[in-house]
Amino acid sequence: MLAFYGFIAYIIYAVIRFFNTLGKGGRTASPPRQVSGMMVKDEVCGTYLPKEDALIEKEKGRIHYFCSEECRREFLESGHKRDT
Repeated sequence: MLAFYGFIAYIIYAVIRFFNTLGKGGRTASPPRQVSGMMVKDEVCGTYLPKEDALIEKEKGRIHYFCSEECRREFLESGHKRDT
């Protein structure tokens, strides 16, 4: 008798799971992003990272790349002493 109740519980679980996936409309993958393969160097900590992931600060026609908001903030607060 216990096996029978276990079987019924499994059937109910499977039906509920099936109908839950129908309501989601299927999961679609996000479109792949363009990757240039170009690496840039953070001017504060020296970390290399993909250009697409870098934070950018433009100044006097020059683009500066940063790995994090902390490095960007440190660069701006330092008065650009590390400008190379």
